[in-house]
Amino acid sequence: MCVLLASLQFGCASKPPTVTEAGAARDVISPKRSARGNPPFYEVLGRRYYVLDSAENFVERGIASWYGPDFHRQPTSSGEQYDMYGMTAAHKTLPLPTWVEVTNLENGRQVIVRVNDRGPFVGDRIIDLSYAAAQELDMVRAGTARVEVRALGAPSGAAIADAGNRDAGGRAARASSADEQAARMRELFIQVGAFSEAGNATKLVERLRDSGFDNVFVVSDDRDALHRVRVGPFYDVAEYDRASDGLRRSGVSDPRLVVGP
Repeated sequence: MCVLLASLQFGCASKPPTVTEAGAARDVISPKRSARGNPPFYEVLGRRYYVLDSAENFVERGIASWYGPDFHRQPTSSGEQYDMYGMTAAHKTLPLPTWVEVTNLENGRQVIVRVNDRGPFVGDRIIDLSYAAAQELDMVRAGTARVEVRALGAPSGAAIADAGNRDAGGRAARASSADEQAARMRELFIQVGAFSEAGNATKLVERLRDSGFDNVFVVSDDRDALHRVRVGPFYDVAEYDRASDGLRRSGVSDPRLVVGP
């Protein structure tokens, strides 16, 4: 399980959507995408995963697992802290957040969770559940279970965007800022090197510019004293792949995907 890169805890004042026998949810709305965790694609362990544009009509069957203490309070792909006692999950390609109904096909038990993380990246598992969700499905001891995952809408009234400010102007400003941040988090960059010496980073930038790459720049981070050389941004996968191939021909051995600013 990789927490790069899930659930709404329904309290007494908030109820999950009603689910019919056919598995369809009533009284739901489309959730607003998280500003983080929704790039067009990302790569883990040499494999590329494409994030779905929509969770509409999504149904999947396969093996579920769960993740717990080792990841508790660690950041998820959406930027939230993972809470092993919350009703949450990780999925490789569903938009963040997505509410899903998970059915344990071995005992018929069901749970509704909110996907806010990426994974699992082990074997053929299709979803990683929080400890609390795994308990509800009675699969903690076994570790895995055969499940069906069915996407729902967001519960009506769920806190998808910022709340608490009744001023319309303030809400509009926050929404605009969130939209801009979400757009930036879909920008693709290629990292071609990281150096402790700023001069080495500058030399690589100059070499790549001489090779025809104009959009090369250095990102310096005082926290780890590294100077990272990046190329971009790119706004679609085809453009990104063309640039990656060109960089390899220019002698860059390991171009790496970086998403966001």
